[in-house]
Amino acid sequence: MKQITLKIILFLLLQISGCSPKDPDTSPFTGTWAFRLPDGYPVWLGVEPDSSVTLLWSIGGANPVTDVVLNDDEISFYRGFGWQPFGKKDTFLIRKPVTGKLIHKDLLRLTVYQTLHGVQDTLVIEGKRMPPLPVKPDLSKVRFGKPVDLLEEGMDGWIITDPDKINGWKLEEGILKNESTKTNFSAYGSYGNLRTIKEFHDFELTLDYNIPVRGNSGIYLRGAYEVQVVDRDSRMQGIQGPGAVFNRIRPTGNQGKAGGEWNHIRIVLVDRHITVVLNGTCVIDNEPLKGCTGGGINADDTLAGPILLQGDHTSVMYRNMLLRPVCKE
Repeated sequence: MKQITLKIILFLLLQISGCSPKDPDTSPFTGTWAFRLPDGYPVWLGVEPDSSVTLLWSIGGANPVTDVVLNDDEISFYRGFGWQPFGKKDTFLIRKPVTGKLIHKDLLRLTVYQTLHGVQDTLVIEGKRMPPLPVKPDLSKVRFGKPVDLLEEGMDGWIITDPDKINGWKLEEGILKNESTKTNFSAYGSYGNLRTIKEFHDFELTLDYNIPVRGNSGIYLRGAYEVQVVDRDSRMQGIQGPGAVFNRIRPTGNQGKAGGEWNHIRIVLVDRHITVVLNGTCVIDNEPLKGCTGGGINADDTLAGPILLQGDHTSVMYRNMLLRPVCKE
């Protein structure tokens, strides 16, 4: 009884003094962090309250790392991999732990020890802490503005994200086509992705897409979150099936059509939550977006961004692209 009483007194003294007992499971690194590589592509880092760490590097998925060490203002972790800057042929190997230091509570500096042709170099990138996810929005109360026809200006409203890539895009009779010779699912390709010059924050986007058999494309919202565009029978199923948020959110079912058929998709992005309706069926219902997806051009959840269409994979066609921005009070 005496021990319990002493604990209560200590707690009250701490509360009065403006302090509180430190939770051993909390860390100044907990949360998500957004970085940008020298080639303009993103790095995303997620640190959970249990000190597990997930890393997304430019392309691919967000994957867990190992050998995590967390101190008051320093972090280190290991994930051996190689990365190829977009537009380059060289591949950097990372075989040593990545280290990080808090510059202040919302700014993290990472040092990456990378090797190219046997020569070690260091890459230093700084990232900022992302704000916590907003509460789930009540979509019945969200108002959308006048539709913006993303194809109204023709190709003048679009640019290739990497001018060194082959531009396979053209607009014919209201259909935006990517004519790529690539037929596989490999991460890198010689053809370019296409983005709107205009940037948007929250919105509703509707469009039709036509993907060939075994085709692969994607629709990036704000240049950050990819909604997967594949045919009904694609081998990229599971969490990467038709209408999925690539490597993030699994659709409730496969509502895609066979390769070569037109699909209609409606996407709503509000307060970092996403709804996807594919061919009349809701396959993602107002689900939170934890972070960016691989292949995008931005990891910062706070920024507006373009609609970006993946063209560095296979051929694809898009039409009837209408975007209605959210009306802010």
